[in-house]
Amino acid sequence: MTLFTALVDDAGLFPPTSLHMSEALARNRRGVEEDVEVLTHRFLCPASRLDRLRAEDWQPRRIGLIKDTPELPPFDDLPVDFVEARLPAERTVEDVARELDLPSGIRLFVEVPPGKFVPDVPAGVGLKIRCGGEAADAFPPVEQVAAFIRFCAENDIPFKATAGLHHAVRHFDPTLGVDRYGFLNLVLAVCEAVAGRDPAPVLRSTDVGQLVQLARNVPEETAKRARHLLVSYGSCSTGTPVDDLRALGLIEEEA
Repeated sequence: MTLFTALVDDAGLFPPTSLHMSEALARNRRGVEEDVEVLTHRFLCPASRLDRLRAEDWQPRRIGLIKDTPELPPFDDLPVDFVEARLPAERTVEDVARELDLPSGIRLFVEVPPGKFVPDVPAGVGLKIRCGGEAADAFPPVEQVAAFIRFCAENDIPFKATAGLHHAVRHFDPTLGVDRYGFLNLVLAVCEAVAGRDPAPVLRSTDVGQLVQLARNVPEETAKRARHLLVSYGSCSTGTPVDDLRALGLIEEEA
C-alpha cells in the first residue's frame, strides 16, 4: 500500500529504546533480511557515534546522519543519504544548508520548532518536525502540527517526522498525561492537506474505525503526493508500526 511503503526509519539508538549499537544494528539487519516493506531500512545514527558504528562487523544499507556535533565528521565511506540538523536560534534554513554544503545526492532535513514560521526553504532541502518526546511539553499542539503540514503541502516541501509516534492511532499516555500522536493520523493528515482540507481533525481523531476507512479510501494519486511530502518518520521501534498496521488490516500478514 503506497501510504505505508518505506515509511519508518530505524531510530533504535534513540530514547526510549536506546539500544546499544550492536543490538540496534542486529535489529536493522533482521529488518533487511525479512524485507519488511513498511521499513526504509535507513539507520539513524548521531554523528558523534559514527566511529562506534564503523567498528561493527555489519553496516546498514543506508544511514540517516543526525548532526549532534558542532561540525560533521567525514562520512564519505558510509552509505549516508540523509543528514538531519536542528535549526539554531536566529538562523535560517538557508544558513544551515549553506554552512553544511552537503555533497550532491545527500538530502538535508532541517528540524524546525512546529510553531516557527519558515519563510524561505531552499530548493532540495526538506524540513523535520518533532511530534513528542520524553516530557509532556515536548508534544506540540494539534494546531501547530496542522499548520506545519499545510505549509509543507502548499509549498511542496518534503518533510520528516520524529519522536512520540509510537503507535498508529492517537492515544492517551497516562505516564506523561498527554495525547500521543499516531503515525496513521499523521499520514492521513498529510492526505487531507493534499486534498485541500484541514488536517487538524484527523490529527485529533482517536476513532480507529474511521481512520482505517479513511486510509482504505485514499485515492492513489493523493497517496503518492502525500508520501512525496511525508518522506518518512523515525521510530525507536521497527516492530510496533508493522504490528499495528497488520492488526488494523492495512497491510498483509506475513505468509
